[in-house]
Amino acid sequence: MPSFLRPILSLLFGVALLLLGAGLLNTLVPVRASEVGFGDGLIGGLSSAYFAGFFIGTFIAPTLVRRIGHIRAFAFYSVCCTCTALLHTLADAAALWLLARLLLGAALVGMYTVIESWLNAQAEPRHRGKVFATYMVVNLGALALSQQLLRIDAQAFVAFVLVALLISAASLPVLLTRQALPQFPPAPRLHLRRLFQTTPTAGAGALLSGLAMGAFWGLMPVYLVRAQLDAAAVGTVMSMTILGGAALQWPVGYLSDRFDRRLVLTLVCLTATVAALLVPLAVRHGAALMVVAFVFGGMAFAIYPIVVAHLVDHLPPEDLLAASSSALLLTGLGSALGPLVAGALMAGLGPNMLFAWFALMLGGIAVFAAHRYRAFRRRRGTGGNFLPMLRTSHASLDLLAEPAGAPRAPDDGADTGRDATDQPSPPSSRP
Repeated sequence: MPSFLRPILSLLFGVALLLLGAGLLNTLVPVRASEVGFGDGLIGGLSSAYFAGFFIGTFIAPTLVRRIGHIRAFAFYSVCCTCTALLHTLADAAALWLLARLLLGAALVGMYTVIESWLNAQAEPRHRGKVFATYMVVNLGALALSQQLLRIDAQAFVAFVLVALLISAASLPVLLTRQALPQFPPAPRLHLRRLFQTTPTAGAGALLSGLAMGAFWGLMPVYLVRAQLDAAAVGTVMSMTILGGAALQWPVGYLSDRFDRRLVLTLVCLTATVAALLVPLAVRHGAALMVVAFVFGGMAFAIYPIVVAHLVDHLPPEDLLAASSSALLLTGLGSALGPLVAGALMAGLGPNMLFAWFALMLGGIAVFAAHRYRAFRRRRGTGGNFLPMLRTSHASLDLLAEPAGAPRAPDDGADTGRDATDQPSPPSSRP
């Protein structure tokens, strides 16, 4: 076992159990809601409530962790998650489910905050990249595996009990760890206006990808149920989408490190748009649906890490955490609004409007990034690298930050003829 894994092994085990439970619940709820007769608009509202709670919890968690400490905070949030999972079994009442989803989002981001700040404290500066990559592998692997637990009857009480058991069990390795408790530093904020002025492509990409992916998590299972797929098939499609996100982030990252990230972002979003529009055509053909889902996940899951890498390229080290936090905030806002709007469109115009929504949001990123690439030329000033990642909590962003005083990679002048800041290109430089 690599030496850098030993201090964080118990935390990673807790993450795996947590994501097995949370990943199952986040797909189980829309599937179950569809089966009990909730409309698409209401199911979208359930997903919006979850992301609204996730967003609100990002501001509550740091204060709570500082007040009662990491171990007590994790135990507190674990009990909250377990209770909210079981709330769904009491009654098929919309108000109760909306409340449960709101509370679950706030509790889950608290658990992420505890785990990620702890990982950050345990990661030696020279191993930060490896720790972060391992953490992402565990995240995506557990999420993909959790979808297969849908093979348990989605109508049965036992599925929600299994979620509660897994999330409760996630606290055990964390509570048993003997590692030193970390300090929780304040998270600075970069004003959104400055974010859009400095890296407008990153700002637009964070917001629009949140609008798309929030709808994906909340409404994709609903569409598959409407298409007459059983719970096992729904889980398999969701697993393939997540596995695509895990597998294709690396080659996409390789390209984005070697070409202008705005160009790569354009191509990624265009590919994701095409894949999304192909889903309704492939939904009756099992093998084709799996391929399309794999490609869609591979492209859509790569958008947020490209956004963060673009920020790293063009911001000084002292602004990196603040800017990344602002991008996370924009993605959170989009994730809360996206399911609400997409659910209303599905309720009014039919289930296929979900993919029109994906196309509109992802195509919008492609158009904006292509415009910025054509109209403005810039060179990378800080030598940042792409890292596969998911949007979790602000604490995870610390793992991306270099130690204070660490030298940044010098500008090698590879993008000759490009200014360090956005400047209009002369006509002759445009393709």
